Amino acid sequence: MRQGPLAGRYPAVAAMVMFALIPYLALSAALNPLVPILSHQLHVSLQTLSLGSGLGNAAYATGTVLAVQFAQHLPQRRMLVGYAVLLVIGSLLEASAQNAGMFLAGHVIQGLCTSLLLIGAVPPLALGFPQDKLRDTAVIMNICIFGAVALGPLVGGIQAQAHAWRPLFWVVAGISVMALILAVLTFEDSPAANPDSRRDLPAIGLAATGCVAAFFGASELTSHPFLSGETIAPLIGGLLLIVILLVYQCTAKSPLLTIKSMLTSSIPVAGIVVALFAAAASVSATALTVTVLAPHYSAAHIGLLYLPEVGGAIVSAVALGMVIQRRAIHYLPLFGMFTLAAGIAVFRISVPSSQALTLVGSGLTGIGLGATVAPALFVAGFSLPSANLQRVFAIVELMRAVAAFMIAPIFAHFAVTAVRGNLDSGTGIALWIGLGIAVGGALLGVTIYALSGARPQKPDLDAFLQGLAPAWHSPPLLARIRTTVAAQAAAPVAIATATSHLSNRAVQPAPAVGPEGAAGPGPVLIAYDGSELAASAIEQAGGQLQAGREALVLCVWQPVDVGFIPVNGSHFDADQATEIHKAAEETAAHGASLAANAGFSARQLTIEAAPSWKGIVQAAEQNNASLIVIGSHRHNGFTGRLPGSVAAAVVTHAKTPVMIVHQGN
Repeated sequence: MRQGPLAGRYPAVAAMVMFALIPYLALSAALNPLVPILSHQLHVSLQTLSLGSGLGNAAYATGTVLAVQFAQHLPQRRMLVGYAVLLVIGSLLEASAQNAGMFLAGHVIQGLCTSLLLIGAVPPLALGFPQDKLRDTAVIMNICIFGAVALGPLVGGIQAQAHAWRPLFWVVAGISVMALILAVLTFEDSPAANPDSRRDLPAIGLAATGCVAAFFGASELTSHPFLSGETIAPLIGGLLLIVILLVYQCTAKSPLLTIKSMLTSSIPVAGIVVALFAAAASVSATALTVTVLAPHYSAAHIGLLYLPEVGGAIVSAVALGMVIQRRAIHYLPLFGMFTLAAGIAVFRISVPSSQALTLVGSGLTGIGLGATVAPALFVAGFSLPSANLQRVFAIVELMRAVAAFMIAPIFAHFAVTAVRGNLDSGTGIALWIGLGIAVGGALLGVTIYALSGARPQKPDLDAFLQGLAPAWHSPPLLARIRTTVAAQAAAPVAIATATSHLSNRAVQPAPAVGPEGAAGPGPVLIAYDGSELAASAIEQAGGQLQAGREALVLCVWQPVDVGFIPVNGSHFDADQATEIHKAAEETAAHGASLAANAGFSARQLTIEAAPSWKGIVQAAEQNNASLIVIGSHRHNGFTGRLPGSVAAAVVTHAKTPVMIVHQGN
């Protein structure tokens, strides 16, 4: 197919993304003040409108999963044009609706197509252009998603003041048409990502059924008690199906979503936690405070009081653009969570808030929301190879949609029913809960970093955008706790094993099966970290094992913590994975030369792993090693016969015999 005349031009592609995302997100936030007018003119109940809003949100959440599946099997840019066509159809249906059916159908189509366009268009925008455009992409995405949502109450309030709703919806339809035109003008054909992959219909079914059921139950809170069958059964059942979806994707051999790699890695988990907690706290706080202000001010006046939220979203978007290539991107979500908590605390000072407090509170919540969700999304995305970015965005948006759009009606229902006949008191209690969610999310994110040994790192965007490696190293989830437990569990085994090794001064390795199936000794794997102890271990092993034995000298490395001592005291940036890898190769080469001098037929090997013992065990298994040689520092006192924590963990987990050389031997 022919390319569009604007194909490959960043401003045009970025504008297409903006026009595609704004309609549904802005309208969803603008609907609340328009509900009475819509109900009167379309002759539809408030419960039906609430159901339509819930189903639109369910379609948005489901679309995140559908977009990934479609991208695997269908030409992505052609699908993007198709999504834009459907968005126009949905927008026209909604704007020209003569009855509830037309309006709700249009709204659901809008929600579905918005997430399809988000997952289909934003990752290529981030990855398909030079690195200097990534900052602009982050700013655009933040403003489109959160700026549009923040602007919704003002736009809806102004339209409600005119006692009409169609003009706003026709404007939105016009924006959708612009998105379609730009999708055609920027068209650049691209193949399906993986047409040979299986079609994961169970994942799509679980996502669709779970989201529809959960949002249906939440929408029924408009006219039913929380514990009624119409509400609690679909709500709990839907959430359970979403949990089953996550578990299924974690255990599937060829999953549609990269759930397992995300949920077993520390930095992505911290990012998801922050995004979910921030979405739940911020959307609920805004909805609650708008409700209690409604009897005191007009809809347009309330919209103006929340205008600082738009400014806050813009400020945080600019801040994201400034730090996206720096180590500070790790700190931005934490700053955002505490800013969000401060905004909720300001709202809680007086319920309903004064105009001054509302202006301050809305500004703080705007900064807080914009500084948490999008930055956390990029933090999670940078932790995996760039080929997974589309899936990462899909997972985060699926979970964020559930947290933001489903919890808000639950909070609103709680505010109304917590203290009978006193909405202000109920809202105050709900705001305390929202404040706790914001603070708890921040502390949980920090705790995950601390217990996993994760460190803020400068992203290596060159390696990331080229698809060579993640932008930084993300340790396994709770790696520090796992290492400690493994070392403690290894102690009884290590005493006997290490004592046997030292008393015999040599280990007769078990025969290994070679590549042709014949029995024979596999290579000796020597762990070398550049230290004098590791060099001594090579010398000791060379004196005890047969001359000429094949040896692999392994250097395990990881960003930030590094994991080895560079040869010749060379300096490098510990935040840059490519520089650390190069230094690790030099260290391994130096170790290989020492092994050759000790009588081995040696070659070098490097591996990225955390903690280090995992890399040693993994390398031994992959290379069919017949013996692992590792140096170990002695402890003092009673524990003097115990090997160090790395050696102890290797002894515990390795299936290969281990020779430990203690310090001073």
